[in-house]
Amino acid sequence: MSDFGLGVSGLAAMFALMILRMPVGMAMLAVGYFGIVIMNGDRSANALLVTEAFSATANYSLTVIPLFILMGNIASATGFSRRLYEAAFAWVGGLRGGLASASIVGCAAFSAVSGSSVATAVTIGKVALPEMKRFGYSDALATGSIAAGGTLGFLIPPSTGFVLYAILTEESIGQLFMAGILPGLLLTALFMITVTLVTLRNPEAGPRGAAVSWPERMRAVLRAAPLLAIILTSIGGIYFGVFTPVEAAGIGAGLIILMALVMGKLPWGVLTDAVLDTVRTTAMLYLIIIGASVLNPFLALTQVPATLGEGLTSLGLGPYGVLLAIVVIYLLLGMFMDGLAMLVVTIPIFFPIMTGLGFDPIWFGVVAVILIEMGMITPPVGLNVFVVKSVAKDVPMSTIFRGVLPFWFAMAACLLLIVVFPQIAVMIPQAMFR
Repeated sequence: MSDFGLGVSGLAAMFALMILRMPVGMAMLAVGYFGIVIMNGDRSANALLVTEAFSATANYSLTVIPLFILMGNIASATGFSRRLYEAAFAWVGGLRGGLASASIVGCAAFSAVSGSSVATAVTIGKVALPEMKRFGYSDALATGSIAAGGTLGFLIPPSTGFVLYAILTEESIGQLFMAGILPGLLLTALFMITVTLVTLRNPEAGPRGAAVSWPERMRAVLRAAPLLAIILTSIGGIYFGVFTPVEAAGIGAGLIILMALVMGKLPWGVLTDAVLDTVRTTAMLYLIIIGASVLNPFLALTQVPATLGEGLTSLGLGPYGVLLAIVVIYLLLGMFMDGLAMLVVTIPIFFPIMTGLGFDPIWFGVVAVILIEMGMITPPVGLNVFVVKSVAKDVPMSTIFRGVLPFWFAMAACLLLIVVFPQIAVMIPQAMFR
């Protein structure tokens, strides 16, 4: 078998292992390790496993992952995240479909704390779904807005998706974080417009919530102000160059723990649970990174990325034709693969192709993350749909998928705007590092 054939067989074996429910990181690790054993022998494979596992986990930049995860877990466990939703509810809840829009705004705000789509969907879903059910919202709109809003956790900084992309491509985490701000705000606005269009078409899907007085609106904002201040301190500090992303993560986590202690909302049991959950999530992400670090040298040896790149460019599609082909591949993969798995498997293959065609690597990072977000609500896998189903146990899966469909098209519109107007993604990073 040729080297290229071995590489393709390895990828097929990896997908098969994932289908059989093997953890993503272990599937990549097994294929990469045994593939190198076949090609270069066990001594080479053992040496690669040791060196890559150490170098991947010893990467100082990866420290942002556990720190921001801890920050999100503390915010969720202490109830601070609920205040974000309540503030959004106070301002837009009285509009038609306002509770769904408030859920999306709450998801966007909590995304700036957690960096996780799953954590965002679960946290806001537990708060918002009972409220929407109480006001008579349709199950499709209620669950669809939470599932779609949760995907913002993968785009709005501090995004774990951008951290992994930066590690895989050796790009700047700070620039990628800044690149996600405007697209994240744009996508939030498009989601809210989608809610408006859905409720205009079917007013019964999203009745108005209770009117909230101006004094109560201001009190809701003041209650959420401490957490908002921590978010602005972390993200703003990166933008103004006051501290690095790792330092921003440490400051954010430290401030939120201090705030919880001062307010008496962090008993020992809550802190222990938050730390244990952080360790479990971090271990899962680190295993994926180690697996990718072993798989990528195997793919490089088999010339799979180079061969696929040459094949795409030889079709004569031009830069944007190749981009369209990659978009289609991502959409197809999103029907069957987890978002993080898609990221670590495809970026080593597609990144050299896109940069070789002259596309900005930071811009492509935003495009890739949005495509992976779309996969999070695409049937039949749709990770965020299953997450929302775990919260809304009485709602059929078909109803949730029907509810996310309008938001999927909103994501497609956001992606198109970023392709047509790339400055949406690169304007802040360029201004920051000018």
